[in-house]
Amino acid sequence: MSTLRNLAEEHTRLRPADIDHLHRIAGDWQLLSDLSFADLLLWVPVDGDGAFLCVAQVRPTTAPTAYLDDQVGRIVGGPEVAHLEVAHRQGRIWREGDPVWYGDVPARHEAIPVRLRTTDGEAGEVIAVVGRDTNLSTARTPSQLELNYLTTADDLAQMIADGTFPPPRHPGETTSAPRVGDGLVRLDAGGKVTYASPNAQSAYRRLGYASHLVGEDLAALHRRLASDPLEGTDAANGILAALRGEAPPRREIDARGATMLTRALPLMPAGVPIGALVLVRDITEVRRRDRALITKDATIREIHHRVKNNLQTVAALLRLQARRVSMPEARVALEESVRRVASIALVHETLSMSSDEAVEFDGIVDRVASAATEVAATEATVGMRREGSFGVLPAEVATSLVMVLNELLLNAVEHGFPPDTETPAGPTGPGTPAPGTQAPAAAGPPARPAPEVVLSAHRFRKMLHVSVTDNGRGLPPDFDAERGGNLGLQIVRALVTGELRGTIELRDGAKGGTEATLVVPLVRNAPEGRPAG
Repeated sequence: MSTLRNLAEEHTRLRPADIDHLHRIAGDWQLLSDLSFADLLLWVPVDGDGAFLCVAQVRPTTAPTAYLDDQVGRIVGGPEVAHLEVAHRQGRIWREGDPVWYGDVPARHEAIPVRLRTTDGEAGEVIAVVGRDTNLSTARTPSQLELNYLTTADDLAQMIADGTFPPPRHPGETTSAPRVGDGLVRLDAGGKVTYASPNAQSAYRRLGYASHLVGEDLAALHRRLASDPLEGTDAANGILAALRGEAPPRREIDARGATMLTRALPLMPAGVPIGALVLVRDITEVRRRDRALITKDATIREIHHRVKNNLQTVAALLRLQARRVSMPEARVALEESVRRVASIALVHETLSMSSDEAVEFDGIVDRVASAATEVAATEATVGMRREGSFGVLPAEVATSLVMVLNELLLNAVEHGFPPDTETPAGPTGPGTPAPGTQAPAAAGPPARPAPEVVLSAHRFRKMLHVSVTDNGRGLPPDFDAERGGNLGLQIVRALVTGELRGTIELRDGAKGGTEATLVVPLVRNAPEGRPAG
């Protein structure tokens, strides 16, 4: 199904600012739908033929819907949209007419013009119409709650027609909470409570207020209830700002171990401030879980920090032991172990600074690659380059992959460019002619390219594709790709096929040198023996 923006751009001449305003309405109109006990449909006029196109729809959570089928994308015209035409042409809310039938469902039509206010605050032209269609099959005598809901809905509908609803959204805020069913409080122009829903009353009881809310000065009540005086002042100022016609950000109030989220909205039908609407939600359990998660995250980060410290201690002990060993083979083996332990410590160091069990892997692999060129046993100056990005990887993938890449990069440097490899002369190396003299004619074979190792990575269909390519001397003629290689390659095969559940292939490069390619699934819950993705 096409989005609101796509439909509007395809069928209308609405400006980007107009479409943005329609998006704001569609992002906040669940409130109006629930207060109205009605479906809301956003209609825009189609160019040239007097028809209207439905670009968005929302159903109420407080009443049965009038439409079983989705109406988005539907174009209608003629008598069926006469009420929309009146609202669009005359710029007023249309409430006349008899009930209509949608199949077996009787419904009442209303049409609310949508205006976007100009930059100087004046009411602009009508850019769309909101259809408010109520299912009448369950009509009955409304309760006090329903009457207050409907009265508030009419005020918000007038504000849509005036261009003052919805209010601008504050950065980082969503429209998910609180909702009408969580708790609703209506205030008069003086800030006194004229109505509080049962759920709102219960939420305030959790904060320690046992009396009935009607007649209370809500701003003053927030100051009294809040455990933190500054928090209470902020919540009270939010109420006062809404009474002045502003739309303050959501506020939280903590009292007696309970937490309540509040959202204050001004009520200004026809531009006249008549009070405010305050939505409240008891979020005590949500905040308790948040605190538990924060504590858990801090514990996990501390564990990673200690693991990193322990690994660095092990690496230091191995390094100390390597200095005391007289056998060259034993010293080399210990130094290799130091590098392997240090590469794992890099992952845990990154995890200790992260808020989740995932790491930004590019920084880690860049440090490993730099270390490989510095410690590798070769006399050649080998360049190291990365192409593409690994992105964010789960910790269980990163820990094994960093060891694999550490071994492959070291092998590429040491075995691709062993100590007897000749390096090409640089611009100031032997054989460079003195300034002002002409170079002699080239003789012998062309100069070999500068030693280089390229590490590339990209993602495709939930798989990570990695290659380590060098332009060195290539694989030995008798190399067995399945069983050949040193201890490092044996570790690589074991980690790739075991921990990472991927595949690895070693082969001669297309332009010389050696190429190692890995394919690793990024989804970790695949069945055993079959990579995910």
